[in-house]
Amino acid sequence: MALIGANVLVFLYELTLSDRGLMAFFDVYGLVPASFSWTAAFTSMFLHSGWVHIGGNMLSLWIFGDNVEDRLGHVGFLIFYLAIGLVANLAQTAANLDSSLPLVGASGAIAGVMGAYLVMFPTSRILVLLFLFIFVDVVEIPAVFFLGFWFLLQIMGGVGRIGGADVGGVAFWAHAAGFLGGIGIAWLFRKRTRQRVEWWSG
Repeated sequence: MALIGANVLVFLYELTLSDRGLMAFFDVYGLVPASFSWTAAFTSMFLHSGWVHIGGNMLSLWIFGDNVEDRLGHVGFLIFYLAIGLVANLAQTAANLDSSLPLVGASGAIAGVMGAYLVMFPTSRILVLLFLFIFVDVVEIPAVFFLGFWFLLQIMGGVGRIGGADVGGVAFWAHAAGFLGGIGIAWLFRKRTRQRVEWWSG
């Protein structure tokens, strides 16, 4: 809730800026690969480019974050979130070293949360809003299918951007790296927890 609140507060501040002021704000606090800054690598996680951008990210954080936080604890979740967000930003930077466009958004960190969710709750199911022409329905599908399909889209999008023009858009490699990093950390956490339980039960 605190992370969602922080993102929303920053976005509300962005709404008070002019178009020129917002771009200047992004240039300073967004992550520009061509002029990499460790500070911006963190601050960029709390910036968003529009209503759809922040709405989708915060909804995903709300859906997947609370369960992962229950497993990691408040402090552990915060450390995990910031660390995996940094990994995601570094991956996107490596994929676009010469880019002068600022990278903004929490999606890399949230992708890590989604990856951790997949490991921690592999049999869970999530509700998805389905649109088929004029037919609209809410369906329940296994999280592993939803998250697996989402990850595949990120890889396809990232590969499709290789060698392309620097036009901005979705940070596919940040998403992919965040997701894989979240899976790795969650797997290590689960393995260590299982070993501790077995030791105490022995």
